[in-house]
Amino acid sequence: MTETTLVCDTPSMLTMPDPPCALVLRTDFSNDATWAAVCAASSALSVEGFGATLSFVSDRAFADLSVEQVVALPRVADRGFLFLVDHVTITNPEMPLVVLDLNVEPGRWFRVVPAEMWGVENNLTLANLDFRDFADRVDPDGVFRGFAG
Repeated sequence: MTETTLVCDTPSMLTMPDPPCALVLRTDFSNDATWAAVCAASSALSVEGFGATLSFVSDRAFADLSVEQVVALPRVADRGFLFLVDHVTITNPEMPLVVLDLNVEPGRWFRVVPAEMWGVENNLTLANLDFRDFADRVDPDGVFRGFAG
């Protein structure tokens, strides 16, 4: 797990972080223990031994940003997607993170439980599957919990 803290002089200078791995951006700072649990659960290997390659960014400059505000952030690099840890992630017992499309349909998003992040991250990073392959297969509550059968 890589955690990065960025320092920004003013909100107007805020840009999308550019870590070396898939970005997990914290926007809710209400519970540090749950943030740590989300990081641990997201980094855990699957029963098959697969894991997500993630960079965790915890910087209060991003506090309370909406999906729309995150999509609008200037970018240093061409990043296709990112994960957000928002208020729902922190308060829901399943800790579902937002998966946000930044390229094909910027602003389109769905949620994923930490145990399935490895599949989303691996396949989107390698372009084995497209964003819509996951987004179109969420449960009725908008959360991806894996491919059925």
